[in-house]
Amino acid sequence: MIHRSANNGHRADPKHDPGHTQDMAWGDLLSDLARDREQTKPRQRGVTMILDRCQGLVATEDLLEMVGNYVDHVKLSFGTSVLLSEAFLQRKNELIRAYNIDVYPGGTLAEVMLVQGVYPQYLTRAKVLGFTTIEVSDGTITMSRQVRADAIKRALDAGFKVISEVGKKDPAIEIPVTQLCEQIGEDLALGVDKVIMEARESGAGIGIFDASGGLRKEKLAAMLDQLRGHEDDIMWEAPRQGQQAQLILQYGPNVNLGNVKPRDVLGLEALRCGLRYETFRQFSPRLEPAESANERE
Repeated sequence: MIHRSANNGHRADPKHDPGHTQDMAWGDLLSDLARDREQTKPRQRGVTMILDRCQGLVATEDLLEMVGNYVDHVKLSFGTSVLLSEAFLQRKNELIRAYNIDVYPGGTLAEVMLVQGVYPQYLTRAKVLGFTTIEVSDGTITMSRQVRADAIKRALDAGFKVISEVGKKDPAIEIPVTQLCEQIGEDLALGVDKVIMEARESGAGIGIFDASGGLRKEKLAAMLDQLRGHEDDIMWEAPRQGQQAQLILQYGPNVNLGNVKPRDVLGLEALRCGLRYETFRQFSPRLEPAESANERE
């Protein structure tokens, strides 16, 4: 046990927060199927993290105007943000923040900064660029517990929310469940907001997924047993829609899911709300019409 951006004048409209039905397309016609789905942001449960590797300003704004209510974190994957101009990245991050969404560089970039000995400067620069969150991971490098703890504490002291990640990116490296859960416990004790379980963008042969992307149920069950009481603190990377459905059926609609493709956000939220085949059967109290066609007005 573990004891719309300033450059174009658009702004996020708080009326479009989840839970406000008066301006939704179908109003309150449809009662909630998943009644315990966490609706209001900022959410601590049911967090959705999308992986952004190549979204321009227009694409980002279009995406968030449509699905910003259902996105909680945007991760600019691995080191992609290094390849962007300062002005562009600041505008992009400002736009994301306007939708009450946390934005952070990938953990691999922090690993590169640690290896090069410029992690304190990295934190300073991340603040200037408008990031709200820092991810600390050791998916590629070897990191002592002391170095990891120091990286987390430095980021917290700099005013960032911190997300950590456990697991290795190399499928050949299998970390025992006990060791993973010990690391999760240590990170949470240091004050991280969430701990990500590594699955990369492929969702195959890593973490709780086998080489074909199927759920390793025994490993998941073993982790859940040791993480009892901390389920809401874990974010499971699950890039495939079938994986997302399986985890929602396992945990319920408020499981934290990461590495979601931008194009899959609405599909994922439909899963969470019981609006797709996989979860409709699970969340609906009945599977037959409430009235016959002849009785309709």
